[in-house]
Amino acid sequence: MLSKRNSRILYQILPFGIIPAIFSLFQVILEKGILGNHPIYPSTGNPYESNLFIPLSTSFVIGLLVGFFEILFVNKWFQNRKFYEKILFKSIVYTIAIIVATLIIIVLGHSISQKLNPFGNKVWNFVLSFFTDFAFWSIIFYYSFSILISLFYREVSDNIGQAVSLNFFTGKYHQPKSEHRTFMFLDMKSSTSHAEKLGHIKYFQMLKEYYTDLSRAILNHGGEIYQYVGDEIVITWKSKKDYAKNTLDCFYAMKNAIAEQQQKYLNKYQIAPTFKAGVHYGEVTTGEIGLIKKDIVFTGDTLNTTARIQSLCNHFEVDLLVSEVFMNALESKIEYTFNFLDEVELRGRNQRIKLYGVKNTEHNNV
Repeated sequence: MLSKRNSRILYQILPFGIIPAIFSLFQVILEKGILGNHPIYPSTGNPYESNLFIPLSTSFVIGLLVGFFEILFVNKWFQNRKFYEKILFKSIVYTIAIIVATLIIIVLGHSISQKLNPFGNKVWNFVLSFFTDFAFWSIIFYYSFSILISLFYREVSDNIGQAVSLNFFTGKYHQPKSEHRTFMFLDMKSSTSHAEKLGHIKYFQMLKEYYTDLSRAILNHGGEIYQYVGDEIVITWKSKKDYAKNTLDCFYAMKNAIAEQQQKYLNKYQIAPTFKAGVHYGEVTTGEIGLIKKDIVFTGDTLNTTARIQSLCNHFEVDLLVSEVFMNALESKIEYTFNFLDEVELRGRNQRIKLYGVKNTEHNNV
């Protein structure tokens, strides 16, 4: 079984293989339609065989290699660039890499097959004729364009969220669906005083770093970031195996992430951000909404209840407040102890709800 982090990386890499393979499929179909049973390519004289497996598998493997380097290495070099700069510069980098790789393969392949010195004139004359052929540059254009589309999909997915982009493309929520989810409303403490102290621009810069430091913990524990609302993050989990435990583990992983960066915040902003959170589980309706700007939204009493639970954290002087419904969804409570605080009637609800503070055996806060 892959860890959630490795699964996420795999899902990020896969489109780089799938998109070029789809392009390759279209290319094979067009070639077959144009050339039919013709035995050679007219432009090069090379033999033509209507073989679907080789171009698809080659495109898929090359795409995966590009995706591997993109996700694990190259993306970090361009993360502070504008959207169009990322697409343009990365496309140039990968195109150059493909040309260089092709050059090496052609030199080595021709020199080995013909038993020639790879630095000899005969080899390089062959390379020159290959690189000045229109057919070669048409292939480079094809690969570059498919990579550009892959990069575009990657950047769009980063902006709207991987899960949201996948749901849009598959049409999962084109028709509204009822489903059960866990929600966490996480709010920065003393955010108003922080904003007054730092000023709007510097506060926004801190908020940006704060969200970045929290994001890895959220993704590593299977959470989906639903919304950023000022200094508040709304996170959701599907009702899958260990989703309740993942929610609690995520909260403490986020606390560790911020604690590890405490000195950075003190040095740059003279404050150390902390947060509180409310958690609840229940039924919501999920679907696409909007005409000019589409979004996938959740509606239902579950979200309102979670927001109101979070608002009571200060009243009960706890950092994490959960409902009894959520607590009962936790299969194993070994790592956590729950402290019953009160049974309250939340604003706008006739039904009363039991609330619990949570303590992790590795942490002292309740």
